[in-house]
Amino acid sequence: MRRFGRAMGGAVLRSVYRIRVRHAERFPASGPVVLVANHSSLVDGPVLFGVLPRGAAFLVKHELFHGVLGWALRKLGQIPVRRGAPDRGALSVATRVLRSGGVLGVFPEGTREGGMADARHGAAWLARSSGARLVPVACRGTAPVPGRRRFRPEVDVLVGEPVDPPEVRGRAGLAAATERIRTELAGLLVELDGPGAGFDTETTT
Repeated sequence: MRRFGRAMGGAVLRSVYRIRVRHAERFPASGPVVLVANHSSLVDGPVLFGVLPRGAAFLVKHELFHGVLGWALRKLGQIPVRRGAPDRGALSVATRVLRSGGVLGVFPEGTREGGMADARHGAAWLARSSGARLVPVACRGTAPVPGRRRFRPEVDVLVGEPVDPPEVRGRAGLAAATERIRTELAGLLVELDGPGAGFDTETTT
């Protein structure tokens, strides 16, 4: 179901957006991965799920798990999480995904402001508890922008270099890993937003 959903979702998204994925080769081909991404809109998760080399199980706010959408999210392996307090059930499922060698997607900002707020330590904790590598991924173009073309607007996805799980025990190790992944992700966003960040139509789909 997940493979079919990725194929169909990717095709639909590419009919709506002009999507370019840069440095997809950086994404580990195997082994557990915590994908850490910025959050600009509700479309970020579906875009990353559909176009990255490996499908991810994202932590998704539980309010979306209702009706047909909730059914589809569960069939695609997405994980409902309650915000505002530790959700032990979601953390347990997320840990199982990683320990089975899968990819877990998180949006540590928690809100759709598009930049990088102070990332929480959850991604680093999950990486350390499972031995997963942390991979920062920046996504731009999913949020509505006044004056931007409406037909197939550009979406740019930039994959960063993998970061090894923290080795230092305790909060200090988690804080250091969190700061590093936050800095890496912020740098990717600057790269996407900087001069010369326009699209090369030959590599856009």
